[in-house]
Amino acid sequence: MEYHLTKDIKWVQQLLGHKNLENTDMYTQLINFESDEWHVAHARNLAEESKLIEAGFEYVRYSEKDGMAIYRKRKRRVV
Repeated sequence: MEYHLTKDIKWVQQLLGHKNLENTDMYTQLINFESDEWHVAHARNLAEESKLIEAGFEYVRYSEKDGMAIYRKRKRRVV
């Protein structure tokens, strides 16, 4: 997942502690992101925000017009 986000195979190699780049490449192939699709959610208060963060959502922005914070979590398909 880190490789999909950064496109930096050397960073992922270092992150995983691999000496051989082929090992890292093997792991980057395990998750297939067919597209950049997201689950989107919103929170109107701190309790709702806490639940979203605990569920793995990341903050995107605050909509002043609607008075809510927008969160997203990548949809993924493991192959």
